[in-house]
Amino acid sequence: MLYRSIYIGNPAYLKLKDHQMYILCPETKEPKGKVAVEDLGLLMLDHFQITLSHQLIQKMMDHNVVVISCDEQHMPKGQMLPIFGHTEHSERVKNQLEASEPLKKQLWKQTVECKISNQIAVLEKLGNYFEPMHEYLKNVKSGDITNMEGIAAQHYWKYLIHPDFLRGRYGDSPNHLFNFGYIVLRSIVARAIVETGLLPVLGIFHKNKYNPYCLADDLMEPYRPYVDLMVMNWLKTHPDAEELTKELKAYLISIATKDTNIDRLNRPLMVAVKTTVSSLYKCYTGEKRIISFPVLI
Repeated sequence: MLYRSIYIGNPAYLKLKDHQMYILCPETKEPKGKVAVEDLGLLMLDHFQITLSHQLIQKMMDHNVVVISCDEQHMPKGQMLPIFGHTEHSERVKNQLEASEPLKKQLWKQTVECKISNQIAVLEKLGNYFEPMHEYLKNVKSGDITNMEGIAAQHYWKYLIHPDFLRGRYGDSPNHLFNFGYIVLRSIVARAIVETGLLPVLGIFHKNKYNPYCLADDLMEPYRPYVDLMVMNWLKTHPDAEELTKELKAYLISIATKDTNIDRLNRPLMVAVKTTVSSLYKCYTGEKRIISFPVLI
């Protein structure tokens, strides 16, 4: 199913009518647009004068729509998710809690391998130096005890942007463009985790006690290169881009519908993420041994 991503950056009144989200002018109540809630994958609210009806909120939670709210700096501040999204929630959490450390180390190895592989694909598509990355990929061990992820990242960012670029949450431009895309991606992954009946807080590698989305941070790693490629493509046509304009935000949230290849099938990224999380649960139960991750081609 092809989900839609909607960005709203002006005053608006959103309500439910005939199973559709209507976007109205808050003053005249004249409709500006509408979309079926079941077709809605992601909704970003980026203005303090946006009002939602409670009925619409309930309908969006029924369909596991990712609703992201932005702050006064127009950066994503929070997201709305249902408390649980699967009828077998307690049973699935039990299997998640009982996953062994050796299994989680193998799953993290697979995650890092896919991330590095997709980073190689990004550099290759951009015509940048990628050859040493293959050696890092071959040397990933169980649990990534030799930190090939970090070593590969040093090469990746050096040749993705320029040798002096430092990747960081609070770093210089264009870090803020990557950060915005990653926040959107994280919300999409968190949605799939809840929908699958797992706990976002319980990761396979990330264990920070202050982080409520450890599992989302684990599973989004192989998808980060999709954000990176989108940002680099934007910078090609907008080399002086410094601000997160409405056009850029709308472009980045469209990652939800970005084409991916997973299990040899072409799927929108939001659907691919659900496939990844579902396969992780099957690894917890012993039905599978390998997580399904996307291949960036």
